[in-house]
Amino acid sequence: MRFFNTAGPIKPERHYCIPPLERLNMDEVFALIRDEKYFVLHAPRQTGKTSALLALRDLLNVQDTYHCVYVNVEGGQAAREDVELVTRTFLGELASRARSEGDEFLDEIWFDILAKYGPHVALREALTRWAQAAPKPLVLLIDEIDSLIGDSLLSVLRQLRAGYDRRPEDFPQSVVLCGVRDVRDYRIQSTAENAIIAGGSAFNIRAESLRLGDFSQDEVFDLIAQHTAETGQAFTAEALETIWTQTRGQPWLVNALAYEACFKNKTGQDRSQPITDKAICDAREQLILRREIHLDQLADKLQEKRVQRVIEPLLSGGEDSDFSTRDLEYVRDLGLIASEDPLRIANPIYAEIVPRELTYAAQVGINEDTAWYVNADGSLNVVKLMTAFQTFFREHSEHWVARFQYQEAGPQLLLQAFLQRIVNSGGRIEREYGLGRMRTDLLIVWPQGDQTRKVVIECKLLHKSLDQTIVDGLDQTVEYMDRCDAEAGHLVVFDRREGRRWADKVFHDRRTSSSGIEIEVWGM
Repeated sequence: MRFFNTAGPIKPERHYCIPPLERLNMDEVFALIRDEKYFVLHAPRQTGKTSALLALRDLLNVQDTYHCVYVNVEGGQAAREDVELVTRTFLGELASRARSEGDEFLDEIWFDILAKYGPHVALREALTRWAQAAPKPLVLLIDEIDSLIGDSLLSVLRQLRAGYDRRPEDFPQSVVLCGVRDVRDYRIQSTAENAIIAGGSAFNIRAESLRLGDFSQDEVFDLIAQHTAETGQAFTAEALETIWTQTRGQPWLVNALAYEACFKNKTGQDRSQPITDKAICDAREQLILRREIHLDQLADKLQEKRVQRVIEPLLSGGEDSDFSTRDLEYVRDLGLIASEDPLRIANPIYAEIVPRELTYAAQVGINEDTAWYVNADGSLNVVKLMTAFQTFFREHSEHWVARFQYQEAGPQLLLQAFLQRIVNSGGRIEREYGLGRMRTDLLIVWPQGDQTRKVVIECKLLHKSLDQTIVDGLDQTVEYMDRCDAEAGHLVVFDRREGRRWADKVFHDRRTSSSGIEIEVWGM
């Protein structure tokens, strides 16, 4: 039986999959190889890069025009800037991969070449001799190139560049560098030269940079349909839509949600039972709570300053930002934000991970009895909840906000930490935020019997007069309520102006929007 793959390259005989080469423009790839180009294939982690490279290798070797070898250089990462050890690891792995393809030439010569020429020449010399001996032009696919750092990475790039003019008779006809980022965006710290070297300078022979994108909506549905065709287990239309909207086609997330719902959930293991929207939402929560490696690696990147410069104004909704184009390119390459405008978190699951990760310590430190906010009929008393938060914010916000790394978004994060502890015992929170929105949209989804209640909480920073901020916020809250089909709305106005007394900032009343809908308004 095949299953949804969440670890390593796909194997079509074992995994449901979208054929990797269908996700690339193969006419362009073939043209680049034919024209003896060196180029880059990059994409966020666990998007399918390695699967695409392996499929390309197999296709080229079957066509019998080229001799194509794949090599993964991640093993050199542990050697850091020890150029000799990295070169030894690279050549040893390359020889092993070639031997698996029936080519033992490198295996017999690489060690002696390294001993004679040294690490800064050995790779170039080995590739030269290999190309001269090969009966067909060599195509070299180098995976995880950006796992190498500093002088080790510089040495590899410069040796590839040094042999470029000798292709294809005396050097590989085409080389593909594969990693998370485009090589032109590398900023390589050279210890030997005491300088930062641009990747585009060290490897200025790069012809193109191809990016492997996420699944399209059709590809997501095609992947799921493979499971239904083989097992008979259906997905409801709502479940399919939730998978798409929650992941926006990120390949690991799509596979992980489906695997959790179909293979780990006991109910989902019964193939006579369809996979419902609720099963997908439950799977989403389990992935987040378990801090799956993919999500944990992504969350770890939030600690980096260049990531913070991009993400923080998104969380606060503010208009001010100090990130550079390079910061933006880096965070996009990580897959944390969408590749297209407007600037936003790439998908709702990542949008959920970000504030949870940033507020984890606060969530643990907030002790509240959830039952106190639940009415006798099982509904959530949001007025009591917000009253408690207003008191908590007045007493503790200065202490907690100062502890956040992302202090500009501190008030919004503290509210989300407070709600997370309360709401997650019976419901969930959905979040929307983005640069220049001047607001953060929160939606509480609370199950009550066989119904689902929805309540909007709109957060705004006071940026004009209080009256104008409230007027703008009321209309925005109503708009979001209508879009989410929510039954109630709350507007929270954070006043972060210096020198303001709490007595002047804290208030609660009901206001009527221009459309006649009443909204609870909270000042803090």
